[in-house]
Amino acid sequence: MSTFEIRPIGKVSSNLKTLDAAPRQADEGAPEAWLVFEPEAVEGLRSIRPGDELVLITWLDRARRDVLSVHPRGDVARAPEGVFSTRSPHRPNPLGLHDVKVTAIEGGRVRVRGLEAIDGTPIVDLKPVLSPDIAHR
Repeated sequence: MSTFEIRPIGKVSSNLKTLDAAPRQADEGAPEAWLVFEPEAVEGLRSIRPGDELVLITWLDRARRDVLSVHPRGDVARAPEGVFSTRSPHRPNPLGLHDVKVTAIEGGRVRVRGLEAIDGTPIVDLKPVLSPDIAHR
């Protein structure tokens, strides 16, 4: 197998400072947060508007990469499952997928609702949620 490089294009700025403070899923109390982009990536934000629904891809840099099975939601009363059938952050390539909604834009910063990622999490990519009216993008 070959390897490849992913470079962060920004980072999450959030009130969530620790893994223990973060909800397991966005609908379990995730606060608004800022996505802060590197200057060389800001041009890529052109056409992003408040109200847009996006898929944010992050690198879960504090996750363990040697895990292949977990107890779902950390509940040891549940039988272990293969990590690929769960949303566990701990996995060989810890990419985070987050459905977020844009609430504001200020230059190279995008405020989003529904982000459970913790402060400092590297941003890998940002993509629109496709719907019939924007499928042409």
